[in-house]
Amino acid sequence: MIASMVQSSRKAKSVSSIMLDGVGLTLKDASMKLDPACIFCKIIAGNADASLVYKDDLVTAFMDIQPLLRGHLLVIPNAHIPDLSTLDRKLNNRMFEVACNLAQALRTSGLQCEGVNLFLADGRAAGQTVFHCHLHLIPRFVGDGFRIQFPPHYGTRPDRGELDRLAAMVKAGLKPS
Repeated sequence: MIASMVQSSRKAKSVSSIMLDGVGLTLKDASMKLDPACIFCKIIAGNADASLVYKDDLVTAFMDIQPLLRGHLLVIPNAHIPDLSTLDRKLNNRMFEVACNLAQALRTSGLQCEGVNLFLADGRAAGQTVFHCHLHLIPRFVGDGFRIQFPPHYGTRPDRGELDRLAAMVKAGLKPS
């Protein structure tokens, strides 16, 4: 199980290393750049209140102050990363790993949670309002009143030729991994 820090104080504390499944993971604080104007960076630095759920050297998770539903969490990198294009693989993997563990924790927490939506808005057009990459975990249950609205054309299937053309365009934009 991933080691976590649940804090009684509302302010984030600095962490220099953790144990992950028996393996030490250390990240040099000097490599973690923060933006003093960013509310999420202020939380990481301990200069803004947050109800912390988890923190390690790479990511922090806390309760969303504008929850869509009770138990709504955010997972953020501990460095100022404005969007997915600047999020490296190590942080991406860690954010998702922690999100999966938190999704399980939501289901067994006693909160009403029959499922979990993961949501990440990348860029203003996608609805991103805080430009520090963050992953939402939204606990769901039947009849919760929350819904994702699909556009009117949803359900109309494009022909295979169109899908193949779109796939080729996306493939052309891939960077070597």
